[in-house]
Amino acid sequence: MNQDTFSRRTLLVGAAALVAASPLRALAQGAGPAIHVMKDPNCGCCSAWIEILENDGFVVTTEASAGTLLMRYKLDNGIPQEMVSCHTGRVDGYMIEGHVPVADIRRLLGERPDAIGLAVPGMPFGSPGMGPESEREAYDVFLIRGDGSTEVFTSYAAA
Repeated sequence: MNQDTFSRRTLLVGAAALVAASPLRALAQGAGPAIHVMKDPNCGCCSAWIEILENDGFVVTTEASAGTLLMRYKLDNGIPQEMVSCHTGRVDGYMIEGHVPVADIRRLLGERPDAIGLAVPGMPFGSPGMGPESEREAYDVFLIRGDGSTEVFTSYAAA
C-alpha cells in the first residue's frame, strides 16, 4: 500500500511539474510574436495566410468580423482606404493589412520604424495565402506612416 501511495504522489507531482513548465517550454522553443487577426469567418485566403504565419512560429489568435464592422476597425486603426485588403492583424503595436509576407513582418519588427504598419492592398495572386508563389504577379508591400502616407517597403517581381 505504501508503494501505491508513493507512485500516485510521484505521478501527481510529475504532472504538476509538467503543467507548470509548459509556458517555459514554449519560450525555450522560441515561440514567435503574437498576432491578433480580424477576419471574415468564411474567408479561405485569410485562413491560408494565418497558417503560413503559424508555420513560421507566430502565435495567432483570430476574431471574426465582416462588412462595415471590419472596415471601421481598419480605418479606426490608421489603414488608409486605398491600402485595404481582406484581413487585418495587430502585432507588437503594428497593423498588418492583407497578405503581407512573413519576412516583411519580421523586418518591420526588427527595424521598428515610426509607422502604423504594413499593407498589401487588394489580394495579389501569389502573395502569401493567395496561390502559388511560382505564379506570383508583381506586388508591393507598403509601409503606412502615422500621417497616412505610404511608401514601398518591399517589391515582389512577377514569378
